[in-house]
Amino acid sequence: MAEVLQKMHPELYKKDIEEARQGEAYAPFERDPNSFDKKFYIESYGCQMNFSDSEIVASILHNEGFGATRNFEEADLVLLNTCSIREKAEQTVRNRLQAFRKVKESNPGMLIGVLGCMAERLKAKFLEEEKLVDIVVGPDAYRSLPGLVEEAEGGQKSVNVLLSREETYADISPVRLDSNGVTAFVSIMRGCNNMCSFCVVPFTRGRERSRDAESIVNECRVLYEQGFREVTLLGQNVDSYLHEPLNGESVNFAQLMEKVALISPLLRIRFSTSHPKDITDDVLHTMAKYNNICNYIHLPVQSGNTRILQLMNRTYTREWYLAKVKRIREIIPDCGLSTDVITGFCTETEEEHQDTMSIMELSRFDMAYMFSYSERPGTLAARRYEDDIAEDVKKRRLTEIINLQNSHSRESYTADIGKTFEVLIEGDSKRSDKDWYGRNSQNKVVVFPKNEKVLQKGDYVNVRINTATSATLMGEMV
Repeated sequence: MAEVLQKMHPELYKKDIEEARQGEAYAPFERDPNSFDKKFYIESYGCQMNFSDSEIVASILHNEGFGATRNFEEADLVLLNTCSIREKAEQTVRNRLQAFRKVKESNPGMLIGVLGCMAERLKAKFLEEEKLVDIVVGPDAYRSLPGLVEEAEGGQKSVNVLLSREETYADISPVRLDSNGVTAFVSIMRGCNNMCSFCVVPFTRGRERSRDAESIVNECRVLYEQGFREVTLLGQNVDSYLHEPLNGESVNFAQLMEKVALISPLLRIRFSTSHPKDITDDVLHTMAKYNNICNYIHLPVQSGNTRILQLMNRTYTREWYLAKVKRIREIIPDCGLSTDVITGFCTETEEEHQDTMSIMELSRFDMAYMFSYSERPGTLAARRYEDDIAEDVKKRRLTEIINLQNSHSRESYTADIGKTFEVLIEGDSKRSDKDWYGRNSQNKVVVFPKNEKVLQKGDYVNVRINTATSATLMGEMV
């Protein structure tokens, strides 16, 4: 992408490179964190949306005189941004709250709060039964956090878990926590209307609403001017994005992506997550049109069996999903593809489990997030179906799915040996500061040695792949 830009528009290329150099001075706070009156500490669990929400919370607290700290023991306010998607995540949060509570015994002034998806469902347990927290705030109520903190400082338990049909936090500029200065999340919508039977999101995050397109484009433009070179557009289902202003033309997801892509050829765009029923040919053609929209789609399948998909309320069939994968590869032949898989859903038979294995064989995903079914209280599945698959059967089926995907990942990554990819440098490799780390357009991690050439985070380089594992490409700059 950068090489093409340099050949076609040398003046624009020079201007963009100069701006990239200036952007290296980016810092996540506008003023010295030590100048704040109080300190807050925040941990995030679950999806990318939760991490994006934590940056919104940080901005709200930042404006109220709270500076971030990495040490929860010195914090005046400790927050956990929670996830309810699996039982293990809930237990992790409970363990962390107990650890915080022990520190609070020697520091009574410390306030502990729970944010996010667990807030509404477990507020009574956390506040009254287990007495683990002082504050509970739902995903649509973060603006009320300063007032809730003030109430809690006065000894009152504080709760706001009200859902909203309008809240998008469009006017809040997130504070980029733990940022590498190169990649950033940008939330484009909130909530979900899909009502998948296994999922708590519609109940914890409310109905779907899209943020206005202008605020999204402006946020992405500011990120680019600050030196960021990649944005990930976030939503529970980004393909259903639709902003319909009272005055003016509506903007769908394909049009939004185009607006962001036109900020600069040096700004990469990714997005997550796509519901298979909503990703359109317009989206795929827009991806194919712009080099800076990455050729990568996360397309959760969940199951390969049509009956199970119907029980999950996924609103598509096995055949329809396979046709969508085929269409993606017709329009974007080199598109990277990842997925989510749930095994052991209610009443799933061995034959239906094999259907999931076979759809993985046919689709050949580069990567997958794989889970055994975990019943979540309050979901449609918990109300309608019995969780009747034995845990040992779930575990065995999950192992089979993981082993199959690992073999597909190895094949996918091995097939890249000998190819050359454009890679955006995100920083030092985790294993050695003598190597760079980045990703290609297909979202595959690429590691390569530094050389005498002066490079830095945010630069684009071409890397020829020499070796590969099932999760990493290794090569050298060319």
